[in-house]
Amino acid sequence: MKLRSAVIIVLLIIIADQALKIWIKTSFPFGHVMDVLGIPWFKLYFIENEGMAWGWKFGGEWGKMILTLFRLVAVIFGTWYLGRIIRQNYSRGFIICACLIYAGALGNLIDSMFYGMLFEDSSYVHVAKMFPEKGYAGFLHGRVVDMLYFPMFHTTFPGWVPFVGGKPFEFFSPIFNIADASISVGVITLLLFQKKFFKRNENSDLHHTVQTNSEVSDQAHIM
Repeated sequence: MKLRSAVIIVLLIIIADQALKIWIKTSFPFGHVMDVLGIPWFKLYFIENEGMAWGWKFGGEWGKMILTLFRLVAVIFGTWYLGRIIRQNYSRGFIICACLIYAGALGNLIDSMFYGMLFEDSSYVHVAKMFPEKGYAGFLHGRVVDMLYFPMFHTTFPGWVPFVGGKPFEFFSPIFNIADASISVGVITLLLFQKKFFKRNENSDLHHTVQTNSEVSDQAHIM
């Protein structure tokens, strides 16, 4: 797989992810929910995530900055690693999965690094504007925009189930974004097909030059 193809995959995911985030952030107040194409289990639900993917958090403002710096280091490493596996001719499937994970990490890193400076704060009654005189947070303290929500069905756990009996259950409850989905698809696909993906194409290693130190005598004859 060529480097150009990998770059195109990453750019398409980043553009789609950021375009949807910017549209949501500048079009709706915080907490806005809407059905997509009238489908009741496919919704856009605008929230902002101060922590990791799927809404996990990590220890206040210092934790937020550490998480952003960790994402930055991961993206820098990912840039080097993508180039390495492409140069070493790893399988196409493995490279595509690596591109998905890398693009997802980069997409959320952009939010964490810059959104606090690029946007006003959103509220339940206020739609944020882009490029204000002063943003809602400083560098490295932006919040990740999430919006994809798929509440396919609601039910209640049976009373006999330990710890959760009688409590409501919703599938699928997480609210996420395209970057989160890209990371998840890449990781799950790697786990499912790891035996097939974790190898290189070694066609170039199959051809060896045979060397010999034997001298051919002028008196040698082929009988």
